[in-house]
Amino acid sequence: MVISSKENNIIKYTAKLSKSSKFRKEQKSFAAEGVRICRDGVDSGKFAEYFFYTADAKEKYGEDFNKISSCSKIVCEVSQSVFEKISDTKTPQGFLCVFNMLDKIKKPYTINIRGRYVALENLQDPSNVGTVLRTAEALGMDGVIMSRDCCDVYSPKVVRGSMGAVFRLPLNVVDNLAEYIQELSLQGIASYGSTPRNAEPINSIDCTCGVMLIGNEGNGLTENTLSVCTKRVMIPMFGRAESLNASAAAAILMWEMFR
Repeated sequence: MVISSKENNIIKYTAKLSKSSKFRKEQKSFAAEGVRICRDGVDSGKFAEYFFYTADAKEKYGEDFNKISSCSKIVCEVSQSVFEKISDTKTPQGFLCVFNMLDKIKKPYTINIRGRYVALENLQDPSNVGTVLRTAEALGMDGVIMSRDCCDVYSPKVVRGSMGAVFRLPLNVVDNLAEYIQELSLQGIASYGSTPRNAEPINSIDCTCGVMLIGNEGNGLTENTLSVCTKRVMIPMFGRAESLNASAAAAILMWEMFR
């Protein structure tokens, strides 16, 4: 049976998951779209609650279809027009899974005292958050800490931009980042707040372990959070650009932790 009605309750439910952060939190579920992302989800050991696909996609991505469908509770073929209703992309590939949200809350004492972490405060651009997650996993960071006022980590753009890192990377979502950093400092975990004001060049200090903090795209880290950091750090810049994109800055700062 093929679902061909956009008024189908499961279809309306899935479309709302893609569009509403509030609804995702209420349902504790999120949509992951695309062949690579769906495959990453099941390869990471996650079972999909729903797997939606089009006939063309099944034919084109047969091996991926078999793998994803074997790790899904409910498998539904849908028409192209119905898939476009639940899709968040301009050129959908024809695969979309609904997963239960992962446990993303950890207590401060679970942090590895010799580990490397990046913390994000109030980042609002889903593309930036997704790229930071992807870069953090690629570099081998031990986890990401996010203040709760960051954009929704389960938004479709973050999930796609992370290239599957959202399934695999340890992620701590905290209510008050400054208080969290203070708790970590009591355990001897260093923190480095990125800011252009009264800061040391990142390439002049030893930051091989600890937490690297990145602030909001327009305003940077709050003074409250900067005040509890072990050090204030900056990226030396020699060109005419006044600043870097948040995800680009995060990539450079994280790289310096492995120098």
